[in-house]
Amino acid sequence: MELRNIAIIAHVDHGKTTLVDEMLKQSGAFRANQAVAERAMDSNDLERERGITILAKNTSIEWKGTRINIIDTPGHADFGGEVERILSMVDGVVLLVDAAEGPMPQTKFVTSKALALGLRPIVVLNKVDKSDAEPDRALDECFDLFANLGATDDQLDFPHLYASGRSGWADTTLDGPRKDLTALLNLVVNHVPAPRQQNHTEEPFRMLVTTLGSDPFIGRLLTGRVESGTLKVGATIQSLSRIGQKIEQFRVTKIQAFRGLNMQEIDEAVAGDIVSIAGMAKSTVADTLCALAVEDPLPAQPIDPPTITVTFGINTSPLAGRDGKKVQSRVIRDRLMKEAESNVAIRITDTLGGDAFEVAGRGELQMGVLIENMRREGFELSISRPQVLFREGENGERLEPIEEVTIDVDDEYSGAVIEKITGVRKGVLVEMKPAGVGKTRIVAHVPSRGLIGYHGEFLTDTRGTGVLNRVFHEWAPHKGAIPGRRAGVLISIENGVSVSYALWNLESRGKMFIGAQEAVYEGMIIGEHSRENDLEVNPLKGKKLTNVRASGTDEAVRLTTPITLSLEEAIAYIDNDELVEVTPNSIRMRKRYLDPHERKRMARTT
Repeated sequence: MELRNIAIIAHVDHGKTTLVDEMLKQSGAFRANQAVAERAMDSNDLERERGITILAKNTSIEWKGTRINIIDTPGHADFGGEVERILSMVDGVVLLVDAAEGPMPQTKFVTSKALALGLRPIVVLNKVDKSDAEPDRALDECFDLFANLGATDDQLDFPHLYASGRSGWADTTLDGPRKDLTALLNLVVNHVPAPRQQNHTEEPFRMLVTTLGSDPFIGRLLTGRVESGTLKVGATIQSLSRIGQKIEQFRVTKIQAFRGLNMQEIDEAVAGDIVSIAGMAKSTVADTLCALAVEDPLPAQPIDPPTITVTFGINTSPLAGRDGKKVQSRVIRDRLMKEAESNVAIRITDTLGGDAFEVAGRGELQMGVLIENMRREGFELSISRPQVLFREGENGERLEPIEEVTIDVDDEYSGAVIEKITGVRKGVLVEMKPAGVGKTRIVAHVPSRGLIGYHGEFLTDTRGTGVLNRVFHEWAPHKGAIPGRRAGVLISIENGVSVSYALWNLESRGKMFIGAQEAVYEGMIIGEHSRENDLEVNPLKGKKLTNVRASGTDEAVRLTTPITLSLEEAIAYIDNDELVEVTPNSIRMRKRYLDPHERKRMARTT
């Protein structure tokens, strides 16, 4: 059977997963009466809740005698490590662009990677049925983007389609019949080359591992594309590291291929196939699985380095161990190492004490997803504020990561946004242009340090209507000090359960993060002070009882609804001397040193 291997790439929320759903339906991968969840490819709970793709997913369809292996990739820059690995497995890409928004930062990121590998994209202008769609403008912007990224003449001569993934149609012209995805599927078969590996079946077996998975019954599963040769179940093969060291020799116990949304066992894998292999104990992502006679590993795609680091520690608060069962540093370390094994975009480093671990990654969202997954698995953690990683330049100067930020905002809020970005946060305005009726698009280069904790402030400044996207741009000389949080915090001086009357009295001092009848402890942050300094308060102080009854004395206390911060908001909110306590049921903020005397002593020494 003829083979085609493609990846669907796009900016976040441009409709990749919805389009793949329709391709599965229209190719007959589902039965006519089969119940299928919306966004079937987003199988992870977090992906469904957040409406984003976090992990790359493989599937395959059959179309007119050709098997098309499709990989649905994440659209968020924090998960770019997934996209970079996946592109080395495919021979073509379908680039999805929102006809209203046009190419966005992540579009630029994934397209640059695809063009560098010599892939010739198919451009699909999606959501052309939206009221504010401008497909012709979006198409021109795609051409300009390709040219700016150094595309070859062949790559610039890209085919394009107009589509609506949600409605399940794609056509070569805007006024086409709008019936189905036949035009897209035919274009994939005719435009994307067959795997060049199909001519290499006589050579020894080689496969580069791109993703690591596990099955409760089978164990570890390594997925990749067979570069050469054939592999049968029961064969003995070896794995080589990136530098050619032999890791292990093992017998292949199972070979699985993707068929629709399911995995199907096959007896033999041939060059060009995308398969999962079981039987190994140590091999991991970026290793080469190969015949015993092979000595040289396949070149692995270099991964962009991490830009931020977060410290994961054991939970040391007085409430530790009440919610979660996984609280020991050894268990936390094992879980983080397992994550680093399958996710090559993060790095784990032990700290001197052994109770905490430095986790370096791409961004706050990537870290937030990892922490959220761990708390759902029963872990308790204390998390530090994200710190930006620096590197040394050729001249010994200190370099920091700079991100390209693209903001779509209502005209009336553009001034406030530009002031924050270019003033306080040391950004440089690159471009400012109209983006539809009453909208402005702002492009700026901003230090990663300046963006930590900015998203919540941005939503406040734009009344929740602004859209901010960011992607790594370059390393540049250090831009100088960037001020942190302006306001101080309200800190509990007692252990116990909060009292309505005490919180009611404290409302004049600032905004509350907790309500009545919540467990608190000494050193826990319970609110934001209205001034710049920290203030120690007692949230347990009840009303003094008297034997005098007066009008209005016993009226019920009405509290203002407390501010509830999400996990990412809490991590971005805290200062360097604070931590976020994460348990399966709670997210609390606290001072790093709970005892007030120790806090003062440590403040004097730093």
